[in-house]
Amino acid sequence: MKANSGRRVLGLSLASRLLPENMAVDICIDDFYRAKVQYYDYICMRRSIKKFKMERADSITLHELLMRVKRVVEDNVSGYYWIKAEISEIKNHPTGHCYLELCDKAGDDSPVNAKVQAMIWSNAYRLIKPYFETSTGYQLGKGMHILVKGQVQYSPIYGISIVITDIDPSFTVGEAELQRQKTIKRLRDEGMMEMNSTIPIPTLPRRLAIVSSDSAAGYLDFMKHLHENSYGFRFQTTLFNSPMQGATAPKGIIESLDKIAYLQDQFDIVVIIRGGGSVQDLSCFDDYELCANIAQFPLPVITGIGHEQDFHIADMVAHTNLKTPTAAAGFLLDIFVREDMQISFLSRRLLLSLQRRMADEYAKVESISSKTISLATTRIKEEHHRLDIMQQRITMNNPYRLLERGFTIITRNDKRVTDIANLKQGDDIQVLMNEGAIECEVKNVVKHEMYGKE
Repeated sequence: MKANSGRRVLGLSLASRLLPENMAVDICIDDFYRAKVQYYDYICMRRSIKKFKMERADSITLHELLMRVKRVVEDNVSGYYWIKAEISEIKNHPTGHCYLELCDKAGDDSPVNAKVQAMIWSNAYRLIKPYFETSTGYQLGKGMHILVKGQVQYSPIYGISIVITDIDPSFTVGEAELQRQKTIKRLRDEGMMEMNSTIPIPTLPRRLAIVSSDSAAGYLDFMKHLHENSYGFRFQTTLFNSPMQGATAPKGIIESLDKIAYLQDQFDIVVIIRGGGSVQDLSCFDDYELCANIAQFPLPVITGIGHEQDFHIADMVAHTNLKTPTAAAGFLLDIFVREDMQISFLSRRLLLSLQRRMADEYAKVESISSKTISLATTRIKEEHHRLDIMQQRITMNNPYRLLERGFTIITRNDKRVTDIANLKQGDDIQVLMNEGAIECEVKNVVKHEMYGKE
């Protein structure tokens, strides 16, 4: 007990010198070393606070810091640069300024690795915008790749940004065409370019699934030309309303195609129509996903997109492409006209064939009739001749004619006597002469030698 008490006193004595007054000292010697570590941590913390107080006297404001950043940026990134970027957002301000958000990606499917705000002041934008649109046929829009000339600036409030002073239209045209060629190559490598064209169009495609916008002039022109045709042909048309321009168009058209595919037994053909517009408005018809859906669609797809000079990848993969919506309606009408002409032609051929057959049969009947009449006439003449001969023979052999020539006919009991042997003496006989008859009695029967037999 004494030893333990001594160690406790020693611990308290040391601890009282090492620890501050406000810390508890009721500890045993076994906890002494732990207390010592805590004390050193405390001393280090006090020293750090003292040093921080000394450094805090040299602090600056946020504005001062950002102004230093501004000077660094302006000193090291001065002048104008040609910058390649993609437009991720664009907004035209009522004041005439144009505000953009530019981004950069390592690839088409890669995440954004750089982003910055940009602006075109109104005095420059009123010159840049029409020149760009005239040169490219596109309007500046989201997702477009551009090459801009600009100057980097930094604002303590708005951060870093780029003031654009010029845009090279040839770069955008080249990028768009390059992307278009990539899409064409991909579809060709995947064997989709001719896929839809192998599906036969029904002989008379009356049930039409129309993919268009109900308010589009091209759709209205198509319906008018189709339903008000002068031939009286009737069609069953079902509209699948879809956005036909802008970034949402490919997805909207694909959704309509999915609905049609679900009801494909109710339709003969699909018609995608969209009237004229700018190159940018119609660029959605170069979208890979949309074109792949058209190429693989289970029904034949007809496209009538834009004006006569427009030609898109969707036109290339479709079964049949027409220059305009009106031309698409004309194409369908021509199918019926050709079929009607074919039916009329076959009807005329059938009629002519029947007429020739009837003429041939009539000629045969006439020939048979003529031959029959000729044979009958000849036969009748022959029979008449035979009758004449028979009549002559009858006439020549008429007993009365013999009587006229001086011959007589002897009868007994109204029967002609042809043999003298049939008579005997005393028989009553009748001698028929030309102009009468004599009643006689046989007196004697004398056989003459020339009439008798030896």
